[in-house]
Amino acid sequence: MSSAPELKELEFALKVRRALDERAASLPQPAADRLAAARRAALARKKPDAGVVLVPALAGAVSSGLGRAHGPAPRPVSLARRIARALPLAVLLAGIAGIAYWENQQHTAELADIDAAMLSDNLPLNAYLDHGFNAYLSHTR
Repeated sequence: MSSAPELKELEFALKVRRALDERAASLPQPAADRLAAARRAALARKKPDAGVVLVPALAGAVSSGLGRAHGPAPRPVSLARRIARALPLAVLLAGIAGIAYWENQQHTAELADIDAAMLSDNLPLNAYLDHGFNAYLSHTR
């Protein structure tokens, strides 16, 4: 999106260009030749644009804030080195998955123990549902 100052600046630049184009036809020929020679000389002295080399941010090469790489080009990474880099991550993920599985098994075993204790108790199951019984248990202790 363009803002109002940018639009005004663009309109002004177009007006200036139009005025210069209109006046260029009325310039004397020697002045036009001198201007053309000066333009060619200025373009000849202009330094060539430096080629900007952009590298990915995570390529591993040290780069400046402008994305230009310094130093030699990085060497291709071998398959063994890639596997060596990925192995710690795979071990970490396997460990986390193992811990989650073990925690789930422990929780299931605890719930099974509670269910077995409730089912093997002499107290009927309806007693656990009676709120008055819970109040009785809390007062007798």
